[in-house]
Amino acid sequence: MKKYRDKSPEEVIRMVTTEIISRAIKLGKKKNRTIYISKTSGGKGVDVTILNPKTAKGRENLENFFKPIKRHYTVRGLGKPEEKDAINWRKVNVPTWRRVLLLIQVGISFVLKGTPTKIRFFRWMGVHIGKNTEIMQLVWIDHFRPELVFIGDDTLIGAYSRITVHAYEGAGRFRYGLVEIGSNCTIGAGTGMGTIRIEDNVRTLPGTTLSPYLLRVKEGSVVGWNPPDVRVIEK
Repeated sequence: MKKYRDKSPEEVIRMVTTEIISRAIKLGKKKNRTIYISKTSGGKGVDVTILNPKTAKGRENLENFFKPIKRHYTVRGLGKPEEKDAINWRKVNVPTWRRVLLLIQVGISFVLKGTPTKIRFFRWMGVHIGKNTEIMQLVWIDHFRPELVFIGDDTLIGAYSRITVHAYEGAGRFRYGLVEIGSNCTIGAGTGMGTIRIEDNVRTLPGTTLSPYLLRVKEGSVVGWNPPDVRVIEK
C-alpha cells in the first residue's frame, strides 16, 4: 500500500501497531473485552485503551510505549473461539475488504513466474523489495501484513520458500513482526522463516527452517542443517 512506501522498518512496525491498537480498542469496546499488547511473547502487556491515539493522554502513553520500537509485538485477550464475546484475531489486524484483497493477491502471486512483473505485483501488495531482486515461483509471502517484509537488492528467493510475519498462538493470542532480508542474499528453495533479520550476503541451503530458531543471521553466513546419517547396510 502507498502509505507504507519509502518507510523504514521501524516506521512501518509502528504504523501497523498503531492501526492494530486502534482496531483492538474499537472491537474490545464493542465486545466488552480488555485487550492487551506487549513487547514480548510473555507477560500480560498493556491495556490497549490507555494507548488510544485519538486522545492526548493516549498519544502520550503510545509515545512512551514505543520507546524503544520493537521488532515484534504480541496481542492477547481476544477470548477463546467458542466464547460468546470472543473477537476474531483477524479482524483486529485489518478490515474485511483488505483481508479478501490480500488473499486474492497472494493466490495470484503464488503462481506467477520469477519475472520483474512479479516483483511489481509484490510491491503493489505492500512488500518492500530492492533493485534486481528475484522471487521464484510458488514463494509464499504472508498475507497477514505484507508491508512488514523488507527485501534488499540483488537477492534471490528460491521456489517454495515461505516468509511469515505472524503466528496465531491460540486462545485469542497472536504475535507479529518484521522480516528483513538483506542485499546479495540467496535464499535456497523451500526455506521457511518467521520474524527475523537476515543481514547482507547470506545464503541458506534448500529446505532450511530459520525461525523460530534464529532471530538474526549475521552477514556472510551460510545456514543449513547437519547432513543425515546415511549408512550402507551390508548384505
